[in-house]
Amino acid sequence: MAMPKRQRLAAALLGLSLAVGGGSPAAMAAENLVFVSGAFRRSISVADMEYLAQTGQARGLLSDVLAIAKQQPQEMAKLLKMELSLPIVLTSRLLSTRIGEAILARVGRIVYPLKASSVGVPALRAAVINGLAQGDGRLSAIGFLKAYPTDEMEVSIPALLAVLKKASSVSELVKFFSESPLDGLRGSQGQAGDTPAQKQGS
Repeated sequence: MAMPKRQRLAAALLGLSLAVGGGSPAAMAAENLVFVSGAFRRSISVADMEYLAQTGQARGLLSDVLAIAKQQPQEMAKLLKMELSLPIVLTSRLLSTRIGEAILARVGRIVYPLKASSVGVPALRAAVINGLAQGDGRLSAIGFLKAYPTDEMEVSIPALLAVLKKASSVSELVKFFSESPLDGLRGSQGQAGDTPAQKQGS
């Protein structure tokens, strides 16, 4: 069965992004987060999210969403600006390991290029690596979206709700995605950082 045109385009863009690797800015960036559940579809622009991060004020549909969710724009702005500091080369290697793939697969069931869920994992990997490259080793939510290799990122509402049922707070949500996988990544990082003398002594 032939791959649909949209998926072929997404795969080609991902291939280009991965080939670039992070040595230069991504050719594309996410412009919209598209929330989908069956026939329901609503989009929030990344520009509005960036505006929220910069000003602490929500506009457009994002303002309505935050009001319905009873979330303060200032608190959401802090989350959007929160940065992770990660070594690019080591992160790239770890994301290609079994543990890294497990983390990407979990997230890739929730977010992926619009109507192209089959390339969700490589899209995430490309966004993380390119985002770190563009941010000089630091990555925020906005930086991640700007490095995402397709212009529309689909968010599966059913998959998101299934995860939210397992977590009653942001900290529990982070724990769900990262607890055991990140333990493995920490172990891999420790092994990668061992010196020859340490390896001989083990």
